[in-house]
Amino acid sequence: MAGKDFYQTLGIKRNASEKEIKQAYRKLARQFHPDVNPGDKSAEARFKEINAAHEVLSDPDKRKKYDQYGDNWEHADQFAAARARGARGGGRSPFGGGGQGPFGFGGSNGAEVDLDDLLGGIFSGGGPRTRGPRKGADAEAPVEITLEEAFQGTVRALQIEDRRLEVKIPAGVTTGSSVRMAGEGQQGSGGGPKGDLYLNVTVRPQARFERKGDDLHVEVPVPLTTAALGGEVELATLKGSKIALKVPPETQNGQVIRLGGLGMPKLGDPEKRGDLYAKVKVVMPLRLSEEQKRLFEELRTAGA
Repeated sequence: MAGKDFYQTLGIKRNASEKEIKQAYRKLARQFHPDVNPGDKSAEARFKEINAAHEVLSDPDKRKKYDQYGDNWEHADQFAAARARGARGGGRSPFGGGGQGPFGFGGSNGAEVDLDDLLGGIFSGGGPRTRGPRKGADAEAPVEITLEEAFQGTVRALQIEDRRLEVKIPAGVTTGSSVRMAGEGQQGSGGGPKGDLYLNVTVRPQARFERKGDDLHVEVPVPLTTAALGGEVELATLKGSKIALKVPPETQNGQVIRLGGLGMPKLGDPEKRGDLYAKVKVVMPLRLSEEQKRLFEELRTAGA
């Protein structure tokens, strides 16, 4: 991602809120997901850029470092340490006034500061400069789950190269969510640690329930008499349990009844949940008896 502006990658302003970052990421992740663009290498590359940008900008600490240091944000702690050493020791302070050194920093006497000095010697050990251990590259793998599994959370067994992994997918994930597994990526060089594995989640549509964010929408058949007089109908939830839906008198066809807290769990905070919206579908009776026809005729005569 060197040279890429994370804000431009997500198409947002630098002062974007956390909500705006999340919305932009979800929109782009759905658009460029490999499952939506099979065999499209450019879409795959774009998807990786989107995930990398989101990983940094969605984390307040990483975002703060990125805003200050750009592509070198991962070395922010070394920069801070170098600043502290310069302030304590005087002389060649890497953040003092004077001429401009690497990264735009100058020494207090105008001399340029060596990159190795600035980073506290992370590129060398005081003698000849050698490349130390490096973390391995991150890896990605697609995983597809049902809406029921997204509701309750699930475990998947995946075959990654020559390894078999059991991965836990948390409740509340949606299409475009990325589940990070630390240390399950490619092996690092020189004895360095492994990279991370990112599972790119796709949630399959469900026949009865439609998901909109953390809310669920479902159509519920209601007998004409219950809609007119009020009562209860049985509603099967996504969890598999059944609840009694209270229908007010004179409920109209297409009317929506909100059931608070019966929607999807919120990712990262499963104790909080969205809402369930039940849309009433009034069902007309069939094969009317003569008595029923007479009663309906009376209603019509009365102007009902």
